[in-house]
Amino acid sequence: MTGDTITADSVARINGVALNAPEESLSPDELRQRACTELLRQAAQTAGLLDASDAPCADGVISEAASTSIEALLEQNLAVPDPSEEACRRHHGAHASTYRTGERVRARHILFAVTPGVDVAALRKRAEPVFLDVRCHDSRASDRFSDAAREWSNCPSGAAGGDLGWLSAEDCAPEFARELFGRIEVGVLPRLVHSRFGLHIVEVLERKPGVAQPFEAVRGAVELALRQQVFITALRQYLSLLAGAATVEGVELDAADTPLVR
Repeated sequence: MTGDTITADSVARINGVALNAPEESLSPDELRQRACTELLRQAAQTAGLLDASDAPCADGVISEAASTSIEALLEQNLAVPDPSEEACRRHHGAHASTYRTGERVRARHILFAVTPGVDVAALRKRAEPVFLDVRCHDSRASDRFSDAAREWSNCPSGAAGGDLGWLSAEDCAPEFARELFGRIEVGVLPRLVHSRFGLHIVEVLERKPGVAQPFEAVRGAVELALRQQVFITALRQYLSLLAGAATVEGVELDAADTPLVR
C-alpha cells in the first residue's frame, strides 16, 4: 500500500497479526503507526520482556504491560549518548530562533477536522481547492480568507473568520506550533498544516519575534533536542531491522516519517 487510505475489507498484518478491522478506513500514516507499534510489541515478546499471552489489538491500542515492555526494549537496544558541548553550541548557533522566548504570532485558520472514520485522502481533496483559492486570492480586493473560514472551517473560530488572535507556542499543539513559530513567513502558509485535529489552512497576520536566549540559559533544552534527534534516528534503524525480519502485508513501511518517530 503506497499513499492510499486503507478501505473496507482491506486488512494489513504484521507476522499474521491484523492491524485493523475490515470495516476501518485508515490513512497510510495511521496504518504505519500501528505497524510500528506491533513490530515493537512482538519484539518485546521475543526478547522475553512481555508475556506471550499479551493479546494484540486491532484498534491500535496496546496494553499497559506492552507499553512498559516496549520502553524497556528500546532502552536495551537503542544507544543514545549525551551530546558534546561542541555539538550543543553548534546546534544553538544554527537554530537560535528556536530558542527565543516570548515569540508570538497573530494568526487565523480554516480547519478541516479529522473525525473517527474520516477518509483523510478525501478530506485533503476537499481542503486543497480552498487552500489554493485563499492563497491565490487578492486579499486587497476582498477578504476571501474570512469568507472561506465561515463557509468551510470546522473550528468555532470560523464564525469570526478563522481568527485565533495572538498565540504563543504553548497555546498550540506541538505539531501546529512547529509550523508557526521560529519562522519569518507572513501571509497564507504555502502548505496545508497537519495536526491531531485535522488539516489547517493558516494565515500569519503578524509576528512578534521574542527575545533570543544565550546558550547557557537554554543548554538543557538544546541537549534534549539533540538527544531526541539521535533517538529518532536509532529508532528508525531499529524498526527497519524488525520490518526486514517480519512478514509485512498491506502496509508500506519505507516512508521517511511515521507518526511513531516524528
